[in-house]
Amino acid sequence: MKAPATAPGARIVAFGEYQPSNVVTNHDLANRVDTSDEWIQSRVGIRERRIAGPDDSVVSMAAAAGGKALAASGTDSRDVDLVIVATCTQQDQIPNAAASVAARLGISAPGAFDVNAACAGFCYAVEVASNAVRTGSARNVLVIGSEKLSDWVDWDDRSTCVIFADGAGAAVVTPAEEPAVGPVVWGSSGERADTIYLRENKYLYQEGQAVFRWTSTELDRVALEALNRAGLSPSEITAFVPHQANLRIVEAIAKRLGASQAVIARDIVTAGNTSSASIPLALSRMIGRGELPSGSTVLTLGFGAGLTYAAQVLQVP
Repeated sequence: MKAPATAPGARIVAFGEYQPSNVVTNHDLANRVDTSDEWIQSRVGIRERRIAGPDDSVVSMAAAAGGKALAASGTDSRDVDLVIVATCTQQDQIPNAAASVAARLGISAPGAFDVNAACAGFCYAVEVASNAVRTGSARNVLVIGSEKLSDWVDWDDRSTCVIFADGAGAAVVTPAEEPAVGPVVWGSSGERADTIYLRENKYLYQEGQAVFRWTSTELDRVALEALNRAGLSPSEITAFVPHQANLRIVEAIAKRLGASQAVIARDIVTAGNTSSASIPLALSRMIGRGELPSGSTVLTLGFGAGLTYAAQVLQVP
């Protein structure tokens, strides 16, 4: 039996993004529920978010972001042999999103599957893609985080409707002589899974204080271990890009991490919490604004329902 051609490492060669055009401000939400711009910004740090229109779906947003990533990478759709979509907001369990996305992008007969690790989904998917590339199971992998959380929000519940939003972010993962995707540190805390769940099987609900305590006091150790496995210290990273759950959480983890010189992603302010899409969205937008020069070393940290988490170091293209 002949072994497949392996690679020393994997790298991300391009990112892509998609955000719906519909901007919903805190003032817009205050017209519906008992809240205010000051209340929302003081608790979660969000000023506005993008909400999908009737023609936007998990699949259509994923295809839009994925198409941009492919175009930016110069990779022909015919050369993509694996598509992974991280999502927890598909309306239907069958069919999966990945195969439909591949068809829309003209990718012929790839491996295609979805990953549901909630807000940690993109980090999980990147690690799976990296392993596939390094072991020779795939050459070019399209990884996408896409979420339409607005379908699962109770718009009369001010504790959740002010947080969640829609969008998609994508990355193309290919082989590399020098590894540019570091070792992952991932895990779960299933005994606390009931802190984030679907209420009445249709509305997102979370125990906000419990989630805040967990994220702000425990996850810095996960991030530090990812740095350690990559042979780096906090002072050596260019940027810290955690899941954009809540600005207070982002800043609390960054402070405990001690990466004072690093650029801290604060995409949450204008994009809201887009679950598995938040890390690739933030990275794509930061690169687009010139905040992350090519070769920058970035620490990512995803965390969310499950409770699941994953951290790894990446070099941006």
